[in-house]
Amino acid sequence: MLSFKSYFYTLLHQYLAFYIRPGDSMVEIYPQSSQLHQMFPEHTTTIVTKQAMAEKTAGKVLTDLQEIRAVRPDYLVLHGNIHYERDIQQFLEQLHTVCEPTTRLIFLYYSSLWKPMFKAANRLGLRTQTPEQNWIAHSDIDNLLLLSGFEPVRRDQRILFPLYIPILSQLLNRYLAPLPFFRLFTMLNVMIARPIIPEQFPVKPSVSVVVPARNEAGNIEQVITRLPKMGTAGELIFVEGHSTDDTWQTIQAMATKYAETMPIKIAKQGGKGKGDAVRKGFGLASNDILMILDADLTVPPEELPKFYQALVSGKGEFINGSRLVYPMEARAMRFLNLVGNKFFAVAFSFVLGQQFKDTLCGTKVLTKTSYAKIAANRSYFGDFDPFGDFDLLFGASRLGLKIVEIPITYKERTYGATNIQRWRHGLLLLEMLVFAARKIKFL
Repeated sequence: MLSFKSYFYTLLHQYLAFYIRPGDSMVEIYPQSSQLHQMFPEHTTTIVTKQAMAEKTAGKVLTDLQEIRAVRPDYLVLHGNIHYERDIQQFLEQLHTVCEPTTRLIFLYYSSLWKPMFKAANRLGLRTQTPEQNWIAHSDIDNLLLLSGFEPVRRDQRILFPLYIPILSQLLNRYLAPLPFFRLFTMLNVMIARPIIPEQFPVKPSVSVVVPARNEAGNIEQVITRLPKMGTAGELIFVEGHSTDDTWQTIQAMATKYAETMPIKIAKQGGKGKGDAVRKGFGLASNDILMILDADLTVPPEELPKFYQALVSGKGEFINGSRLVYPMEARAMRFLNLVGNKFFAVAFSFVLGQQFKDTLCGTKVLTKTSYAKIAANRSYFGDFDPFGDFDLLFGASRLGLKIVEIPITYKERTYGATNIQRWRHGLLLLEMLVFAARKIKFL
């Protein structure tokens, strides 16, 4: 039988391991116990600690926050700090000065509903005595983050039952705790926040636009002629996917015709599905920012500078298109497709912990650096996504990237027919939803 403390830290490691991957570095700030960082031996674990804790720690010890700059950790872990810091805003402002744009803060804090149980556990010796004095609502924490130069990215509610009883504990903590009603009564909040640093790029970054194309011969030239210039340099990458028309021949001809206009790379995909084409295109990309543009032109190429600006300005780190804000052209999307898109947007918003209007829009933008991290950790989810959208969305969620949606005007297709098979692909999306819930939400 696991003790109260052992079971709690086992759950905590399980939740944090979703974000803190092997090879990532973490720094725990002013811990009350050394137990948490000892649960991540495969990482570069460093502790910023007050001198009184130095003798109790097994990891590398820093005695000053400013020393974090040299470590450049991926994650700063705050386990209960907001409960006993006298000036939370000042504390967070100090942390902001040592953050990189990619640094993520992991806040672990407790619900005020559990305050009486914490006091009882202290009296019974079930937990270490800690000086909790602040019991703060989510809205107050969000406000303090804003004042200190941070913003929340994702928040999860965890642990309904902190004692270990086989089967019962797993049922309550894994399956019921994340659900909308039950999460009101959970003990632990796990929040990911990022520093707001608007000027992240010293110069305007370059762009690679990847265009998966299957049976899109009539659209290839328009993609080239309508694509706006963005950043210091640009390149266009066509990946042809087993077309039955003359798409490949058209791509070859257009690449030659417009060779003097912009760098154009062309390739045939070896596998099947848009996801395989996107991965091949991203593998060929050489620029700072990666964009996906569907060759059907239902998302106009002229909209892409909005995505570029949102990323470069620091408003988001993963920019997703949304077709469901502005009125769309009459035959751009069939009614059942619209209903399905709305359903999956709500469902995946719940699973991913960030609000989405449209998860199925094919236009997505992120930095090459972020994509490299997603690709390096793809084994967690596996090669499950033939569309490519969710491979990126799930990976971005695990990285704690700020996902922002750009409303676009969705156009009617003017050439060819859609490659989407409504019922077969709809069932596949349901399978992916269940898969994602198990890997992300119900840990």
